[in-house]
Amino acid sequence: MQLFYNQHIKETDTSFVFDKEESKHIIKVLRKKESDILFVTNGLGFLFKTNISLASDSKCTVNVVSFEKQETPKFNLHLAVAPTKMNERYEWFLEKVTEIGIQEITPIICEHSERKVIKIDRFQKIIESAMKQSLHYYMPKLNEPITFKDFLKKKIDGQKFIAHCEETDKKSLKSELKSNSDVTILIGPEGDFSVKEIQLALDNDYNPVSLGNTRLRTETAAVVACHSVVYTNE
Repeated sequence: MQLFYNQHIKETDTSFVFDKEESKHIIKVLRKKESDILFVTNGLGFLFKTNISLASDSKCTVNVVSFEKQETPKFNLHLAVAPTKMNERYEWFLEKVTEIGIQEITPIICEHSERKVIKIDRFQKIIESAMKQSLHYYMPKLNEPITFKDFLKKKIDGQKFIAHCEETDKKSLKSELKSNSDVTILIGPEGDFSVKEIQLALDNDYNPVSLGNTRLRTETAAVVACHSVVYTNE
């Protein structure tokens, strides 16, 4: 099944018109014709089955045949991950965690962060593409970048963890996770969190955890953490 995304389609619609860019892609590139079936999600859990009523490359119009709603996940996974020096690595992380199943992502700027300028629009397109490719009907929420200190000021419910590389007393993330529970995990930059940042997180009730016996890159650590949470909830 090929999945299309449009945030504006809703369950009360009987027909829908794609914008010019998407219409051109559907008609000119994919060569879809009238009466062809298109599956569309709005990123809010809905899957719409539609058929093309007007095969126009400027305003492709579809009729809504039926729709269904995917069950809401019983947990919420929020990864707060420092940007990587190489932008491609962060984009890879966004793609993979979207495929695995994540609800919220926040880029956090840390003391050791080498990249502080974030292209949110580019990141959003990566997430959208991965959502469609993996046939998820919920669009992960991508927040604006925020400093580590300001992120810790947010009121967050559920389990809270910080994964770092310092040789301190840490438990395995997999052993600490509870199913059907909201989870927030902090992942630092290439130079790891500073000692001061780690202590600040501990002071704000974040529990230190290990993601394994080897030192992982930022983006790899985030993917491992995401998979651990999703696997625990399967």
